[in-house]
Amino acid sequence: MRGSDGRIGSLFSYVDLEDRIPAAHPLRKVRAIVNAVLAALDAEFSKLYASDGRPSIAPERLLRAALIQILFSIRSERQLMDQMQYNLLFRWFVGLGIDDAVWVPTVFTKNRDRLLNTDIARAFLAAILAHKDVAPLLSDEHFSVDGTLVEAWASMKSFQPKAAASGTEPPAGEAGSGLAGRHPAAKETCEPASPVTPGDHPSKDRNAEMDFHGSKRSNETHASVTDPDARLYRKGEGKEAKLCYMGHALMENRNGLIVDAAFTQADGHAERIAALAMIEPRADRPGRLTLGADKGYDSEDFVNELRSMNVTPHVAAKAKGSAIDGRTTRRAGYAISQRIRKRIEEAFGWGKTIGPVAKTMLRGTGRAGAQFIFTMAAYNLARLPKLLVA
Repeated sequence: MRGSDGRIGSLFSYVDLEDRIPAAHPLRKVRAIVNAVLAALDAEFSKLYASDGRPSIAPERLLRAALIQILFSIRSERQLMDQMQYNLLFRWFVGLGIDDAVWVPTVFTKNRDRLLNTDIARAFLAAILAHKDVAPLLSDEHFSVDGTLVEAWASMKSFQPKAAASGTEPPAGEAGSGLAGRHPAAKETCEPASPVTPGDHPSKDRNAEMDFHGSKRSNETHASVTDPDARLYRKGEGKEAKLCYMGHALMENRNGLIVDAAFTQADGHAERIAALAMIEPRADRPGRLTLGADKGYDSEDFVNELRSMNVTPHVAAKAKGSAIDGRTTRRAGYAISQRIRKRIEEAFGWGKTIGPVAKTMLRGTGRAGAQFIFTMAAYNLARLPKLLVA
């Protein structure tokens, strides 16, 4: 018998929202861990809000909604609010009832900015790692480190002479190629891109034609009028220069979870400085640690600093002038670290394909940095359902 296609409207629904989510759905485990983490951060949230006044959106709901936006690759807050109108899974995860009103996108964004700082993002990441189910998954002896470029939300046409941006002449002797002061062992160097004619400004004529011949651009003489924190940088020889930042991550080698993250301006020294800052707090434990890294970290200063911290530098050795010798490379652990360290690229790849850090839509090191750290925390959460089953 053929079924009817007639629509019968119902005034009430008697199915609980909790019952509509499959028992085996991976977000159930994620939500349980997130709720425990947010409860542990209650004191941190209280410091950010006044004791009286108009109630804001609950910080717990804000952070759950931000996680949904990352985990499901939702492009903007406006699209997130639209989907939360009809997506029962999103409502359940965030903590909204089936009849609760969804926030206005501008109100959500304004409230979220209060929580979008690196302190809360770091505390959130640390609380995930300290969770009773997550802590046993982590190694406290073997780590890997790497950095990645995060393209800034600024066009090359916004990269204007500093005199045009500040109303003053650039310092004498800084109209060169932008290579001054760069460390010769740096993996990535900032080299000049196409020149720009002084005086051209995008605000005078939107997307106006520009003559890219006759002068050079560098971070010493130019700055972006859209995002002053962004720096002109290129990944290596033959690569184009872009306005970008640099994100850094420290991974434990047992299950490949991110245990620390940092966000800096793009610079040839930034990777090694960030690596030392992230590994130093973990070097206080008894026994030696190992730190795997690629050839960009093969610098005598960096290697010596690690050894002074009681950290064995499992850094990929350069063909010439390497600071790593046979004392390290002959051991079996070195080969293991070199194989496992490449897994850190999975976190960066996830953050740039699923997450929003291929090209951040936020400006400034603070806000973009909080987004990067929060994305690394979301990567850990995305992997936990399978790890906890095992």
